Amino acid sequence: MLQTFEFGEEPIDHFYCLVDRNIRPDGIDLASLQLTDPRNIDQQFRENGCLLMFTGDEIGSLIARGDLDRDNLHESMFHLAKKEGVL
Repeated sequence: MLQTFEFGEEPIDHFYCLVDRNIRPDGIDLASLQLTDPRNIDQQFRENGCLLMFTGDEIGSLIARGDLDRDNLHESMFHLAKKEGVL
């Protein structure tokens, strides 16, 4: 599943996360992640099923390069993950 988190108005404050539903059927619970030591946040995202995560700026760059499709973001992120060997 594709899950988005917004912590502000700027694209850099928006995060797009491809989540493995086998690990987290309902997506990542941000409330539980807020209790995580910031030094371990990447590990916690991985343990919670995050396969790929990009900021809004990164998404924009990947769309401009043709690696992602704005109109089909979830599927194109899934294909990018496969292409890059994440899946």
